[in-house]
Amino acid sequence: MRPAFCALLAAAALAAAAQGTPAPQGLVNGLRGSTPLAEEGKPAPLPRTINDDQRRARSFPAQPPVIPHQTDNYQVDLRFNKCMDCHARSRTQESQAPMVSVTHYQDRDGNIRQEISPRRYFCTTCHVPQTDARVPVKNTFQDFYDVNPHPSTKGSGK
Repeated sequence: MRPAFCALLAAAALAAAAQGTPAPQGLVNGLRGSTPLAEEGKPAPLPRTINDDQRRARSFPAQPPVIPHQTDNYQVDLRFNKCMDCHARSRTQESQAPMVSVTHYQDRDGNIRQEISPRRYFCTTCHVPQTDARVPVKNTFQDFYDVNPHPSTKGSGK
């Protein structure tokens, strides 16, 4: 019983000492900056939405397209979907907006519906507005078409 009591006492002493120890100076987290953990830093300004209506290239085959215009104050709820004012099949001729994919009209059983499917109704679940946000972490992503589809076969005996 005595060794367990000594170990418990040592753990309590270490915990008390750690609480009084100031954080090491000079360490900077790339996302947090130099703000100490116990304080809340000043938030960065919100990025500006790019509102040029230019379609952007996609980075991978199944990527949902980004929204190339502002969507502030768009009503998208159970009663109304503002996006469909321009992107519905019946409105694309006059709006010149791209029509939503036919997959958005399929229900979960693959049946084609006259109206957009409830599972695809809330557009911003997948589609996001394009902004001029600064990338906080270096991106090493390689485009689908830039990846070598035929890796070297040296040493494989082929």
